[in-house]
Amino acid sequence: MSTEPTARSDGAEQAPASAYDGTAPFPQTEPTARRRNQWVQLVVTTAIVLLPLVALALAGWVLWGRVIGPADILIAAALYVFTGLGVTAGFHRGLTHRSFTAAPALRMLLGVAGSMSFQGDVIGWVATHRRHHAFTDCPGDPHSPFRYGTGLRGQLRGLAHAHVGWLFLGDTTPADRYAPDLLADRGMRALSRAFPALCVLTFALPFAAGWAIGGTPHDALTALLWAGLVRVAVLQHVTWSVNSLCHMIGDRPFRTRRHDRATNLWPLALLSFGESWHNLHHADPTCARHGVDRGQIDPTAAVIRLFERLGWATDVRWPEPTRLESRRL
Repeated sequence: MSTEPTARSDGAEQAPASAYDGTAPFPQTEPTARRRNQWVQLVVTTAIVLLPLVALALAGWVLWGRVIGPADILIAAALYVFTGLGVTAGFHRGLTHRSFTAAPALRMLLGVAGSMSFQGDVIGWVATHRRHHAFTDCPGDPHSPFRYGTGLRGQLRGLAHAHVGWLFLGDTTPADRYAPDLLADRGMRALSRAFPALCVLTFALPFAAGWAIGGTPHDALTALLWAGLVRVAVLQHVTWSVNSLCHMIGDRPFRTRRHDRATNLWPLALLSFGESWHNLHHADPTCARHGVDRGQIDPTAAVIRLFERLGWATDVRWPEPTRLESRRL
């Protein structure tokens, strides 16, 4: 039976029904996987994952006799918001799901910000996430926590896989299939090629800002630690928690596709800028607002609303009551 995804009425892809029963481990060889340059990818991924975590060990040394300064906090907060919104408003809601159309300059700015999150180049990120929606929690999903089955041992192993383990498998997603629109965009191709330089920039900026504010190399290094490495590590793990925890823990007030177990997890809402209202997102992927019920804070939607009022974003797909109610359980 074919496993090619088909088009949905909302423009997203979805995998057709198959023999998967929702409980068995996924087949080890998946038809959508392409493996290339595995050793290079393994080295790069290891650096991306481990380098920020080294900051946690260094943090103990820095705090030994010295409390983190206000400048470190301010620089870290500013860059966390900038790069985080680059992922949520730029990579995710804008480029992946086309929840709104950004003006060209805003589109590139959000792409730069998302690239500085240290989570991969823009085309690869979008392709992987579209594949996740095509095969959510079924064989073909690159980071489902149910990859190893629904038993306790399988779920524990799957949780680790969905959070970070999938990055080490060398399972590449073909951009020509999942992101042909970005491959056809000269600006996005240039942004993708610039990813290594933007990774350097995401650490160079806090280093330079710390030196400029504090005036000493020590101030520059502590800013690099807190506003560079620690900030990147926190944002990475918040993003990965949406992949892992938000498919295993939380509420499911909206109906999703068969086997799709996306949940809402409120403790992550602020840190993820509203991305952890994940159940609604999977029920209505192109909606620009994920937190649609009362009390569900969604900072990304607020920023998109601001862009719309400024004339920088058009064709915004805001929630429609009839569409929401048709998906509510």
